[in-house]
Amino acid sequence: MKMVINGKYVDSESGKTFDVTNPATGAVIESVPRATEADVKSAVDAAVEGQKIWAEFPVWKRAEVLKKFLQLVEVNKDDLAQTLCAENGKPIREAQAEIGNIPIGFSGFMEHAKHYYGSIIPQGTEQGQDTNLQLITREPIGVVACVIPFNFPCDLFDQKVAPALMMGNAAIVLPSSDNPLTLLKLTGLLCEAGVPNGAIQCLTAPGAVKEAAITDPRVHLVTLTGSTEVGISTARLCADNLTHTALELGGNDAFIVMEDGDVDLAVEELVWGRMYNTGQVCCASKRFLIHNSLKDEFAEKAVARIKRLKVGQPDDPDTEIGCLISEKAAVKVEAQVNKTVEQGGKIILGGHRDGAFYEPTVIVDVPADADVASDMEIFGPVVPIIGFDTEEEAIAIANRSRFGLSSCVFTRDQKTAFRVASKMEAGGAVINGASFFRAFEQPFGGYKDSGIGTEGVFSTFNEMTRSKTIVLKNIF
Repeated sequence: MKMVINGKYVDSESGKTFDVTNPATGAVIESVPRATEADVKSAVDAAVEGQKIWAEFPVWKRAEVLKKFLQLVEVNKDDLAQTLCAENGKPIREAQAEIGNIPIGFSGFMEHAKHYYGSIIPQGTEQGQDTNLQLITREPIGVVACVIPFNFPCDLFDQKVAPALMMGNAAIVLPSSDNPLTLLKLTGLLCEAGVPNGAIQCLTAPGAVKEAAITDPRVHLVTLTGSTEVGISTARLCADNLTHTALELGGNDAFIVMEDGDVDLAVEELVWGRMYNTGQVCCASKRFLIHNSLKDEFAEKAVARIKRLKVGQPDDPDTEIGCLISEKAAVKVEAQVNKTVEQGGKIILGGHRDGAFYEPTVIVDVPADADVASDMEIFGPVVPIIGFDTEEEAIAIANRSRFGLSSCVFTRDQKTAFRVASKMEAGGAVINGASFFRAFEQPFGGYKDSGIGTEGVFSTFNEMTRSKTIVLKNIF
């Protein structure tokens, strides 16, 4: 499979490639070009010119092009889902759901763009401005570098590429080297649908090569989803050119069950909020703070419920838990679980690794001062249970983390629910549901080390455009 640069399928200028493997089997799926800095420069050259052409398309015409893209996605949905499953290791049913999200996400941005109006500051609003009218318009920001992680590549393609294109920008897609194949196919479909050459491109640029795009002064926005460490490094690189950034980073979300919480509901939400995508979710619930009076019941029911999940090969339609993105990722989870045990935790389910597969694991008796209780983000199907006695104690543990992506609380008392939700230092708070909640419409983003800016139909256009004030002076 080749990269997409300036409307063409191309190899790297160096001729070098790297393999994309199936993490569940180790088999090579495809070889892709190993992009160089020269390839990145060619892509930015093309983006600068392509953006000028695309920006001339009126909003309704951009929407028509993206509608054709969605028709092509529908025709190719089975192939796209199979590709995503194979390269990512997520169960096929989850891969199908992610492909099914593409029309939801794209349609949301397409419709909102038609109603993304400017504003007027009337004459006389301010002393001395009695004869002046101010028109506030929005213009494309320019070239957008979209850095997309492995865990939800298509969902984040929707969140970044759809708004970039609808606002008249050029988008350069930089997927994870672990699984770039589905995004290469989606980029190709956008070209086929009629997005002009250069306005949409996809480069398989491993590691530091992505920095060539991030540091190019002709790139006007870097929108990145990834780890906090990568986000901080990216922000530093962007600072030299004052390049705009939108950063959705790591999380270690607290899942609080109060003394009056519904344990059965909480356990069901645990399965959804922690086991989905084998636990590889930024806003997954990762710290389970359970009132001490319910802790044993919760642990027992969690184990019983998780045991019912089928672990298997990702392409099996009955599989509910697949593998991690790589054996390296599974080894890291294994080390983090071992560290949690060393710090006082006790494994009552799972705890074993087989290649890239890591068993769903439940750990009880985790001390409130263990690493996992604050800043150690486990990106896998692991449930560390931490007890607490008071609401104040639960909130203190939850807010001790340097992360603040999302959060949740289970209680039957409305006042308690809103009080706890308001005190959580996080960009989201779910009441009686897991923190794993992200609708395309919502402004999704975190506090503290979980990022800068928000993403979603509600707010992304503000990130993807520049504000311009046109003054009609002495018009009255």
